[in-house]
Amino acid sequence: MKWLELFSVAGATLVAAVTVVVLYALGVRLTAIAGDVNNSPASWTRPLAYVCFGVCGLAVLFGLWLIIPYFHH
Repeated sequence: MKWLELFSVAGATLVAAVTVVVLYALGVRLTAIAGDVNNSPASWTRPLAYVCFGVCGLAVLFGLWLIIPYFHH
């Protein structure tokens, strides 16, 4: 068994999963800040939240593209 390749795939999977979760959580937090009516939020919070959601969605689509062999033809 090639242990170095196994650890490299496990590390890449861990980094990708943490990145997607952090981007989604940041998007949710920024959306909550933008929706707060008690304080006046900055004008950039809602667009940045949508950017976080978009990058998260692109990462998921890229992962699906890597997994499904039909898309490689």
